Amino acid sequence: MIGLSTYAFFWQHSDRAPEPLTLSEMLYRTREAGVDLFQVCDYAPLLSYSAAELQGIRSLADDLGITLELGTKGLQTEHLATFLSIAEVFGATFVRSMVNAPDSTPTLVEVESLLRAALPAFEAAGVTLALETYEQVSSTDLVALVETVASPALGITLDPANSVAALEHPRDVVERTAPYVRGIHVKDFAFSRRGGWVGFTLEGVPLGTGLLDYDHLVSTVRPGERGINQVIEHWLTWRDSFDETARLENEWNSHNLSYLRSKQS
Repeated sequence: MIGLSTYAFFWQHSDRAPEPLTLSEMLYRTREAGVDLFQVCDYAPLLSYSAAELQGIRSLADDLGITLELGTKGLQTEHLATFLSIAEVFGATFVRSMVNAPDSTPTLVEVESLLRAALPAFEAAGVTLALETYEQVSSTDLVALVETVASPALGITLDPANSVAALEHPRDVVERTAPYVRGIHVKDFAFSRRGGWVGFTLEGVPLGTGLLDYDHLVSTVRPGERGINQVIEHWLTWRDSFDETARLENEWNSHNLSYLRSKQS
């Protein structure tokens, strides 16, 4: 499936919005866009939800015909257990995480131990834990972890844009991780010269207008054939005002959905 996520409404649910979108409102927006998948990713308020509020989100998603996924950061035992319990309430079978969290930077040896402790519960629940490619951990190390732990519940969330900051070429990241990919974050990106031509800025652009070789990604990973969901994200930088930023965010959502749908037809 093609999906949206909290990152597709990043500025509109942020504290810079005059009236931040709620999670329920993002689900309604997702339904209005004709999308059947929504990933609640790095959404801080979620951890303060009561059991009744979590069930309310699940009920709303069910009513709207939307499948839910989850995303977080970190691999600490209690934290993953919390997200597994939320996944079970949401009926989610996919949890994206990252090796590091704001308060945790484990070594690779520690990561292996944390994964071995957490994954039996994920396996029993039928939930996939997919570690995202990004600049803080090389794709080579990430693949080695997945191969070493060798759990059917462990895989990779592919976002080739993230690894550019570690001087990994996106095509290399795609090809290296392809056998283990269980989810994809889709965003395009481009370099532009900074003022005075002193250095570059790497930022997001609408799909099909930047450096992401989407056709190569699809032909290599084969998401349709393998049942791998593709979730739209943005690196949309703040513009002059909230209204302008929100307008662009919504335009990018519409454009990117059209782009992905055209590639599936």
